[in-house]
Amino acid sequence: MLTHPTLDRLSELGLHGMAKAFRDLDAQPETRALEHGEWLAILLEHEATLRRQKRFEARARAARLRHAAQVEDTDFRAERGLDRTLFLNLATCDWIRKRHGLLVTGPAGVGKSWLSCALGHKACREDFSVVYHRAPRIFAALALARGDGRYARMLKALARTDLLILDDWGPEKLNDDQRRDLLEIIEDRYERRSTIVTSQVPVDQWYEIIGNPTIADAILDRLVHNAYRIELTGESMRKNRTIPPADTART
Repeated sequence: MLTHPTLDRLSELGLHGMAKAFRDLDAQPETRALEHGEWLAILLEHEATLRRQKRFEARARAARLRHAAQVEDTDFRAERGLDRTLFLNLATCDWIRKRHGLLVTGPAGVGKSWLSCALGHKACREDFSVVYHRAPRIFAALALARGDGRYARMLKALARTDLLILDDWGPEKLNDDQRRDLLEIIEDRYERRSTIVTSQVPVDQWYEIIGNPTIADAILDRLVHNAYRIELTGESMRKNRTIPPADTART
């Protein structure tokens, strides 16, 4: 069998998954009894798997998620009011396919950011583009972009993302520029893309955070409409983390 020329040609074509599978199969005597069609099917499956993995890794890097969280590691035992059925349904990413939103509220430390990142990680695995931003920082970045000519380009990039995570919104009231920025973001994404918003402030108080009644109506009408809600309660989960004694920590 012309092993080396075949491997060289596969590598030249960028079919690295097929090349690896070819080497693995050729090293196993029992696989030589396979039909040509079976060989080809195995090679193609390995190539498809490698490409899916590379796409996921690229999307995960671009997302810049705050936590390396995965839905499989979700703690449903903690007393924080997390609806297991709802969360597992959200983990299927069907709500992203249907372009719905998600609002996650609750006190500090109950896992709002972690849960949103876990859903973001799963979205990356499902081949959706994801971007994570803390709300204060995205407003600051947009303010800088407005001054150096990148504003329109930045808004366009946010509008194209399949899942945008706006973490830690509030409780400070928005100023005029921030109100307009948020309206632009939500308007561009309404019924086109999905957005997760997390906040310590209950949804019924968001109107006050936005400030301007007309803009608040426009934003909340689009943001709350067709959005799922996770309303967490309880004490901070960080209190349950134990810190090792000083002498142990030094060893």
